[in-house]
Amino acid sequence: MDHLEESANSAEATSSDVEAQDETQLPGQGSPFEVLWVALRLGLTSFGGPIAHLGYFHDEYVVRRKWLNEETYADVVALCQFLPGPASSQVGIIVGIVRAGLLGGFFAWLAFTLPSAIALVLFAYGVQEFDVGDAAWLHGLKVVAVAVVAQAVWGMSRNLAPDRERATIAILAAVAALAWQTAIGQVLIIVVAGLVGWRLLPTSPSHGEHTSLSTGIRPWLAITALVLFFAVLGGLPLARQLEPSQWLAVFDSFFRVGSLVFGGGHVVLPLLQSEVVGPGWLTNQQFIAGYGAAQAVPGPLFTFSAYLGAMMQAPPNGVAGAALALAAVFLPSFFLVIGVLPFWDVLRTRSALQSAVRGINAAVVGLLLAALYRPIWTNAIESPSDFGLATVALGLLMLWKWPPWLVVVLTAGGSTALAFLAGL
Repeated sequence: MDHLEESANSAEATSSDVEAQDETQLPGQGSPFEVLWVALRLGLTSFGGPIAHLGYFHDEYVVRRKWLNEETYADVVALCQFLPGPASSQVGIIVGIVRAGLLGGFFAWLAFTLPSAIALVLFAYGVQEFDVGDAAWLHGLKVVAVAVVAQAVWGMSRNLAPDRERATIAILAAVAALAWQTAIGQVLIIVVAGLVGWRLLPTSPSHGEHTSLSTGIRPWLAITALVLFFAVLGGLPLARQLEPSQWLAVFDSFFRVGSLVFGGGHVVLPLLQSEVVGPGWLTNQQFIAGYGAAQAVPGPLFTFSAYLGAMMQAPPNGVAGAALALAAVFLPSFFLVIGVLPFWDVLRTRSALQSAVRGINAAVVGLLLAALYRPIWTNAIESPSDFGLATVALGLLMLWKWPPWLVVVLTAGGSTALAFLAGL
């Protein structure tokens, strides 16, 4: 009997271990359609630009759903700061890959990108007559971005800059970012912070566990992706000269933009302008009108390319042009993420690199803090009522734990109501 009881107890313990193991493995075993639904909601509600997107992602993927822990999310953000292209979209792609493999990464990009791309294509087809530049609800979207980013800075600072040394790195990074507001400046700040962390922040044994980032990406696939990236980047200009095709020219221009722009967001605008206005594909007035519309939609600013493709003076234009430009500008991100992720996954577990990453993560907090002031605060907070509205939004997010999409809707409505009262 004792033997049978011991066997039963052993079986129960084994079953408990298996269940516990399943629970710890669950964040890496999601469905691609689960990722699609969550990313679609973010794509419909994530206003405020790339820095605000990181705040929305942090709240949804780290705080609420726990698909990644704080350290892993910060590692992802740090990696995407180094890569050219749209950083927030790349973060979303990686989160999708972590949750549900390569298909999850594609669905995360598709759902986050499609709402704004469709809206901008519709704008290109004839809604230019609606001037939304001074709309009160649009101003409310800028105000709520202040609360979203403030929540992200607070949450990430408590986990990534909890001691005096890392808090100092974060503060110095914020000061440097405000003084040197260029994409290359951000990259150098991260590099310097990594060197400081490598020398002064030894990794403690209790440092957070790392979730695997490259599930389903074999080394040969990563190498193939990197080879394709450089082959396409170098081969398209040559092919464009040998075969004078407008379709090839458009694909080459937008692929090059997605490959060479560091920092993402608004940094892409000058290069896009030279690529599409210079050859006469669009007028400068059409370009500026589309940029104004891009401020009114959620999701990544790189979907501005869909508007540009739809507005081309000659084929490819319309829906076909929009799809071509959109695919071309985001394709480099997929090549780079798939190519770099397995190597980053290995390197970030090394003791020396973990120390460097601790410094980098603290610098990321500083960069978010700098972005909270400029451009987000400076573009949104214009009056005491704006400050009050942002404070209420922050309280709803942090104290009452209301979902961000609801806070976005309420803040946009509140801004509209305040404008109406001011006009009485």
